[in-house]
Amino acid sequence: MPFVAPCRRLETLAPISWLACGWEDFKRAPVQSLTFGVSLMVVSWLLAWAAWTFGGFFVLIGLVSGFIFVGPVMALLLYSVSRQLELGRRPKLAHCLFEGRRNVANEALMGLVLMVVLLIWARAASMVHVFFPVGSGAIEDILLFLAIGSVVGSVFALIIFSATAFSLPMITDRQTDMITAVITSVNAVLRNKPAMAVWAAIIVLGLLIGFLTAFLGLAVILPVIGYATWHGYRDAIDASAWPPHPDPRRPSTS
Repeated sequence: MPFVAPCRRLETLAPISWLACGWEDFKRAPVQSLTFGVSLMVVSWLLAWAAWTFGGFFVLIGLVSGFIFVGPVMALLLYSVSRQLELGRRPKLAHCLFEGRRNVANEALMGLVLMVVLLIWARAASMVHVFFPVGSGAIEDILLFLAIGSVVGSVFALIIFSATAFSLPMITDRQTDMITAVITSVNAVLRNKPAMAVWAAIIVLGLLIGFLTAFLGLAVILPVIGYATWHGYRDAIDASAWPPHPDPRRPSTS
């Protein structure tokens, strides 16, 4: 097997077409999409309430950052929906869960890595908090804190983005290991910087809209982004050297 799956050159605005395909998948599987999206919306409400009640604004910022880190793993069910649609099948939640169990080892490894990175980021965020004068409401101090925090957070976010951009769709689609998938993802991101910068901007904009709408927008935005990620993987990565996962489900008769 190759050490890394070859990647294709992407047009700068290719992510726009991924987003359009993601929206089509959302419309073709509205029940599964909204089940996932509404579930994450409710979880977001609970986390925001807990942070605001027990920790305040800066804990809320930390939880938002953590959401960005663990989001890719949570999107695995969405990749399965897109895969089933691609195979011409009607998506079933049971089949999505089966595919999740099939990749449990790789998912656990990625989850562990993301958790370690999140803990390091949390530690870095607490160190950044030292630069913010406690009890100060001066706009200059707030801007300084946000600027420093944004730079530090961007470094961690870039690492996670590069590692997960295409790796999780790849293990959903092909019989490969997480290390190969991550290297493939990083390679594709580095070789298509303009297109991936556009994709990153779309994700950030989508999350921002979700947060500004009190998380209501996430019910639609997150599923569409998840489906679009699958189509981005199909567009960018040639994983034909690895065998596809078998589909044990019988064709639907209903």
